[in-house]
Amino acid sequence: MDLLAFPGFQLLDIAGPMQVFASANRLLEDRDLPPAYRLRIVARQSLLSAWAGLTLQAEPLPPAEEACDTLVIAGGRAVHRAAEDAGLVAWVAARAPNARRVAAICTGAFLAAAAGLLDGRRAVTHWDSCTDLAERFPSTQVEPDPIFIEDGKVWTSAGVTAGIDLTLALVERDLGRAMALAVARELVVFLKRPGGQSQYSTALALQHGASRFEALHGWMRENLAADLSVPALAEQAGMSERSFQRRYREATGVPPARAVERLRVEQARLLLADTSLPLKQIASRCGFGCEETLRRSFARHLATTPQAYRDRFSIAVPGLTEPAVRLI
Repeated sequence: MDLLAFPGFQLLDIAGPMQVFASANRLLEDRDLPPAYRLRIVARQSLLSAWAGLTLQAEPLPPAEEACDTLVIAGGRAVHRAAEDAGLVAWVAARAPNARRVAAICTGAFLAAAAGLLDGRRAVTHWDSCTDLAERFPSTQVEPDPIFIEDGKVWTSAGVTAGIDLTLALVERDLGRAMALAVARELVVFLKRPGGQSQYSTALALQHGASRFEALHGWMRENLAADLSVPALAEQAGMSERSFQRRYREATGVPPARAVERLRVEQARLLLADTSLPLKQIASRCGFGCEETLRRSFARHLATTPQAYRDRFSIAVPGLTEPAVRLI
């Protein structure tokens, strides 16, 4: 398995997938089974520094015609410079046909696209670079929402840590759900975040350009079952209702009621995926009041039902009624 790096690569684009595969190997060895993955970092340079400053020693690029199970392409701030390296692009283009699959992490999609690997394919990259990718490579169908996309033998992921989500999916494909879940638990991450969610959480999206309401958003997330009407929020923010509604919408781009609903849906998704709590209890905890309101909100925001969402994304195990990690 080749993990392709270049000067200025994003460290987590290499370290994240490498740790997932390495953890799978260790868990196999604990069961007296042979490792499934042979990992090597490859690059045109023997020594190269990540954008974060850490220097790594890489193996030379192997012959392009050599058989390869998986080619992982890192991204990073210097990816555009790497995509202009004709020799590197040519190697990627020649190497890909001899790989069982190719995974471009984050902005590694730009290098994959430069090598022609994304022509006519669906792809995703870091949310801040999706428009740029679509403009530079119009033959690629860029979708800004998914955490990762599989199109044929080519996989692409959203920003940075989404490379871990993608790699866990590869492990699940190779070794089964139980092994992927064991790796996710060891790394204290979710096995499967919703593939159709925004690449950054509702809370982070609301914070964009809205630092004055950061404390309010924190209070809202901690009090989803409380009265989050406009009068209550205005009082919490220390503003008049009219002023609060106007300034909140200017800062976040959405009215307060929509923000509250989005935060409640986000928390409900977490509870559906990672607990066995009944829908009635989830609706109550998240402030929906009843299951019907929960269902209407899911239909409006996710075009699905809470039960269908749970069936698709749940990693809850018997006896687990609380999430191991609470996302904010």
